[in-house]
Amino acid sequence: MTYTVNCSILLTELPLLERPAAAKAAGFDAVEFWWPFEASVPSDAQVTAFEHAIQDAGIQLTGLNFNAGNMPGGDRGLVSWPARSTEFLDNIDVVAGIGERLGCRAFNALYGNRVDDEPAAKQDAIGAENLATAAAGVALIGGTVLLEPVSGASRYPLLTAEDALKVIARVKEESGVDNIKLLADFYHLSVNGDDVESVIENHAKDFGHIQIADNPGRGAPGTGRLPLGEWIARSRELGYTGYIGLEYKEPQETAFSWAIDQHASR
Repeated sequence: MTYTVNCSILLTELPLLERPAAAKAAGFDAVEFWWPFEASVPSDAQVTAFEHAIQDAGIQLTGLNFNAGNMPGGDRGLVSWPARSTEFLDNIDVVAGIGERLGCRAFNALYGNRVDDEPAAKQDAIGAENLATAAAGVALIGGTVLLEPVSGASRYPLLTAEDALKVIARVKEESGVDNIKLLADFYHLSVNGDDVESVIENHAKDFGHIQIADNPGRGAPGTGRLPLGEWIARSRELGYTGYIGLEYKEPQETAFSWAIDQHASR
């Protein structure tokens, strides 16, 4: 199984730039990150330090988020946020540059919460335009934009796979881009009450990425009740060939115990 460790939610006991090496030491060959900087356009020195941390660890960066705002403060993306649209657009070249230099081709664009001072229709129109621009920007390096339903954010409008797929279809119809795909996070979909089995049956071959955590608790596989192994296996049977992102909460000392146990049982 080809796993990639999300180093923005795992190994957080360590400084961010030490996490790629820790993932490598734990036996993994790939990592992914949420946007690892405060600003959409960080300094050259900040970007270089991040890239060196990946390269020096001898590990592959498989996924990177666009700037999503202040995530701990409740922000969930800038794509559809009119007042911060320029920040998102300024972020595209930086994201694509990191992707080009590190061989990363998957870029998650969190859509954004609803805001009080703008009509939803305006937010969705701006969201579609910005997704199209992002898709065109990363297409220059063979990249794909990912669009993700999330849970735990009451004002985030994309809760189900169908919600995200409708946005993707709109962008394709209006702009003609075809490099935006669904990020199927089985934890978020499950928490939001989506029919995960149906989503897999109907869309697995077109998934841009899969992420996993167990439920309840957003913990490691095996700590909850979700049939993650079955869902992954079925997605593979139906044509999904990409990485499985490990995006769950677990202390460093036990973060990958389930994977060790899984390997030992083979």
